[in-house]
Amino acid sequence: MLWVCITLPHLALDGVLRRRPNDGPLVLVDGPANARCVVAANASAQHAGLYVGQRLTAAQALLAQFDAIPYTAAEADRWQRFLAGVAYRYSSQVALLPQAIALEISRSQNLLGDWPKIERNLRRDLTELGFRHCIAAAPTPHAAHVLAGVNDGLAILTRETMQRALDGVPLQKSHLPERAVDALPRMGIRRLGQLLGMPRGGLQRRFGAELLQNIDRLLGDIPPGLDLYVPPDAVDWRIELSHEVENIAALVFPLKRMTSDLAAYLAGRDGGVQRFALRLEHRDRAVTEVQVGMLSPERDGNVLFEAARGRLEQVQLPAPVLSVRLLADDLPGFVPAGRDLFDERPANALPLEQLRERLRARLGDRAVYRWGTTHDPRPEHSQGTAVENDDFIEPRARPTWLLHKPVPLRGALRILAGPERMETGWWDGDAIRRDYYIVETEQGQRAWAYCTKDAPGGWMLHGWFA
Repeated sequence: MLWVCITLPHLALDGVLRRRPNDGPLVLVDGPANARCVVAANASAQHAGLYVGQRLTAAQALLAQFDAIPYTAAEADRWQRFLAGVAYRYSSQVALLPQAIALEISRSQNLLGDWPKIERNLRRDLTELGFRHCIAAAPTPHAAHVLAGVNDGLAILTRETMQRALDGVPLQKSHLPERAVDALPRMGIRRLGQLLGMPRGGLQRRFGAELLQNIDRLLGDIPPGLDLYVPPDAVDWRIELSHEVENIAALVFPLKRMTSDLAAYLAGRDGGVQRFALRLEHRDRAVTEVQVGMLSPERDGNVLFEAARGRLEQVQLPAPVLSVRLLADDLPGFVPAGRDLFDERPANALPLEQLRERLRARLGDRAVYRWGTTHDPRPEHSQGTAVENDDFIEPRARPTWLLHKPVPLRGALRILAGPERMETGWWDGDAIRRDYYIVETEQGQRAWAYCTKDAPGGWMLHGWFA
């Protein structure tokens, strides 16, 4: 087996920084109200002289203006579970460790490539999401956890090499029980190699069975004892804004971040989303809910963002927004659309799915149509907004723009194809008997028309070809 461990040394701070468009001084604080201390500081705050462990009052005396945000373990836990869901795309065996995520990838390599390729993809995903990290690989998850804390990028494939690498690890970074880690240095034991060479009987009498059990799990002599993580089937995320937002434009940045997170989470589940809701929370007012729906399941971040932004831009805010909440409880399976090997579209052309959803968001749900099956061959009844089956392909030429009602077509015409006899509708009293032709006008336009004695010139226009 090959386990990978991703340590997240700045998990809580990164979770805050990634939601902020600026990089001004910021610290996380914790402790009693009258003795708050800095537990994390961003680069700007550290450059100004603020540091971890500093009293908040001392930091305020040193720097006049900076943001101090309370640290919450629940928020850090939420980010860890989110990243575990992202890592789920690389393995079905994912486990949570203290400020770290472990995943077993020996079976995944047949599908995703060798370990260096998987490592590159993992680091790219974490970097794009805004989380600093260290990664190591080893035959056991606990050994990978230890080694990631001392040597970022280390990959060990055999048990013998793993044990040699562990020998030099300081006890303070071994993740062994705290009681033993505090007491052993007073006995002259400061590295894991020294501890592993000690008699087991003496260690058990002094520190109990817990220490030996942790050592056995570290070396792989017993099962790792981890509870595997399974991503939930629903999303309920909330972002508290740093200030009251009074216009929709200021919501674009948090919206972009939330939809990007949703896309990464869906990729981990190998699923998509067809409907989700945005709830804009106000002070002393009911929430403003924005429903976002798409014609088919999607998981591309740009498609989700454009669809949500188009709906959001149509909203009139009744009051300033304090927080944004994203809810999605319908996460169906997702099948990526096929692409041609020799795609001749311009480099800046939008994919069809993204263009379709952008038009629906800007123009309305009923403004965009698509071809589909129909049980009625009459052209007047062959176009609608709801399509149950998209597998049918019309074998005959049909116009891109079908008029709701035929109109007279005047001028000189050149017949390109036809006739196509259409005689139907006898069952409901709206029978038709027409011979359709594809014709070209004097301006070079291609039209779909039929002959009739009742129209001037004998032609009725029913549609235009693109």
